[in-house]
Amino acid sequence: MSDDTETLEMIHEDDLPGHESQMEEKPDWQPRYPGSGRLAGKVALITGADSGIGRAVAALFAREGADIAILYLCEHDDAAETKRIVEAEGRRAITIAGDIGDKEFCDRAVAETVKTLGRLDVLVNNAGEQHPDKDIRDISEEQLKRTFQTNIFGMFFMTQAARPHLAKGSAIVNCTSITMYKGSKELLDYSATKGAITAFTRSLSENLVEDGIRVNAVAPGPIWTPLNPFGGATPEKLETFGEDTPMGRKGQPNEVAPSFLFLACEDSSYMSGQVLHPNGGTIVAG
Repeated sequence: MSDDTETLEMIHEDDLPGHESQMEEKPDWQPRYPGSGRLAGKVALITGADSGIGRAVAALFAREGADIAILYLCEHDDAAETKRIVEAEGRRAITIAGDIGDKEFCDRAVAETVKTLGRLDVLVNNAGEQHPDKDIRDISEEQLKRTFQTNIFGMFFMTQAARPHLAKGSAIVNCTSITMYKGSKELLDYSATKGAITAFTRSLSENLVEDGIRVNAVAPGPIWTPLNPFGGATPEKLETFGEDTPMGRKGQPNEVAPSFLFLACEDSSYMSGQVLHPNGGTIVAG
C-alpha cells in the first residue's frame, strides 16, 4: 500500500483526482433495486472505486452479494465512505491506496485482495484520468505519458496481476468511453487511451475465452463524477454538461453500474469482447 507522500505526488495541478465529498452536486450512486444474489460468494476488485462510477459499481456488486476490494489513489475520505456503503450491504470490504500505473502496486493489491478476501472472481478496470486541452501542442510529454500510464498501462498491470487467480467463470470488465467512438476535440490523449482500451478488451477476450474467462467493456457517455468538476472538463463544458445527448442531460453513476453488473455476472454468459453504451441515447458503431 502506498503512503500519503507517494500518493499525494500523483495529484495533478488541475486538482485531479477529485473528492466526491467536496462536490456540491453529489452524484447518485445508490442501487435502484433489491439484490438477487447474482454475485453471491464472489470477490470483486474495482479500481477507482472510491467515488463516481467505481463507487456505484461497488455498491451494486455488494448488494448482489460480492465482497469488494476498493482500489483508489489518495482520496481516503471517499474510499472510507465506499467501504461503509459496502459493509452496510452486509459484505466485506478492504481499501487499498496506490497508483495503478505502478506494476508493483498492482501486484501487491491483488495479493492483498486474495489474502484478505480469499479469492478473486471479477476484475473491474475502472480508474482513469483525463485533462482537457484545446490545442494538441498544449499536451506536455509528461501529461501524455501519465494519461497512458494510468488509463491503459494500469489495465495491463492489473490484469497481469489478477490473471493467476481468475478461474473459469471469472469476468473482467473494462471502462472505455464514448470518446473512443465519436472522438473529443478537447480530450485527445484521453480519447486515444480509450481506443486502446477497446482494442485491448477485444484482444484480451480472444486470449482468455477458451479458459472460460469473459472480457467485456462499458463505454459511458457524460456521467456526473468528480473527474469532471475537478479539472477533467473545461468550465464551458461543465455549464452544459450532458445537454448535447439525445436525452438532453448528464447521466448518473447508478445508471452506469448495472451495465458493469450485467457483464460481471452469469446474465451475460454468452457475451465476450463486447461493449455496452450507457450514454444518454447517442448512437455509435461498435
